Amino acid sequence: MNAPLIALSRRLRNTPFTSRIEAFPVQAYTVYNHMLLPSRFRGLEEDYWHLRTAVQVWDVACERQVQLKGPYAARLAQLLTVRDISNFEVGRGGLVPVCDHEGKLINDPVVFRVAEDCYWFSISDSDVALWAGGLALGMNLDVEVSEPDVNPLAVQGRHSDDVLAKIFGDAIRDTKFFRFSTHAFKGHPLRIARSGWSAQGGFEIFVDDWEIGAALYDAICEAGAPYDIGPGCPNLIERIEAGLMTYGTDITREHTPLEGGMEKYCSLDSDIRAIGIEALRAQRDRGVTRKIIGVMADGGKVPAQRDPWPIRDGNRVVGSITSITWSPRLECNVGLGMVETNSTSIGTTLTLDAPDAPRTVTVCQVPFEGASQR
Repeated sequence: MNAPLIALSRRLRNTPFTSRIEAFPVQAYTVYNHMLLPSRFRGLEEDYWHLRTAVQVWDVACERQVQLKGPYAARLAQLLTVRDISNFEVGRGGLVPVCDHEGKLINDPVVFRVAEDCYWFSISDSDVALWAGGLALGMNLDVEVSEPDVNPLAVQGRHSDDVLAKIFGDAIRDTKFFRFSTHAFKGHPLRIARSGWSAQGGFEIFVDDWEIGAALYDAICEAGAPYDIGPGCPNLIERIEAGLMTYGTDITREHTPLEGGMEKYCSLDSDIRAIGIEALRAQRDRGVTRKIIGVMADGGKVPAQRDPWPIRDGNRVVGSITSITWSPRLECNVGLGMVETNSTSIGTTLTLDAPDAPRTVTVCQVPFEGASQR
């Protein structure tokens, strides 16, 4: 059965790069932060192999920036996340869980300190600007909360350094992971971070001028031609193998960062003031009852998944598989799921109630073997 189409309208914002990806053409979109996000170009497996063997350019303008700017920007930024970011200097970034007062996840963005009095929260799919703006207003903080018109363009894959060095010079190679540096394109300064939503390595270019968007896209494609560059997008197979969770699918408003495997990003023993940190300390002390796991499932290719599938230990449901697909490299089905902690030991076998038939799944280590080529 064919999937229903997305009806395009002004409510689904396009990007500075839309004309280029539609010329390829893009085969499918999804909606992310009220914007179009390409989800397939050649086919799921073809896009996967191309990402691993060549290099891709991604239109990820949907990764919106929530900007905090003003004398109390640092205070509000810290209040928003349970990770201690007091030592983030200008140019540094990192993943930061944003929680409510119960410790439940509102978002799992990457934050960059772009100036002494300015932070960008590069958000997953939820309206963080409303949350941050409400806090600033309610606490009477002198902070401007906005969504600047910044449209990230990612270059992902093993040849990313070589491609961008042709455009910005070899200095781009010195950019460290989750750090950004500033480089000029046609006289326009651009912040470029070594980051991205794949395990193959790459960069995200924060394009803040629509007028240069298409020209930059074309320049990247020209520089990448020797490496078989082409358009791409976050890939289901690759992200599961890498253990990259997606907010709204694998982790939601019902989960805490401790359940989502983000313990190292929660500064529970620090003295920071952050919303949700007391709730997370209490959860840690009483014990976390469910966790994210990786699994391998037996049998042939699983059907396409839309909703979570129950997973059982014997006759008792202990959780669900939230993302699953066939891995052509590992030649088995690979997935991510949320289950009770007593079912998370590596090698544990469980039963997945897939729509076509029950399947045996084995809890395994994530990332999956060989997921990253960096």
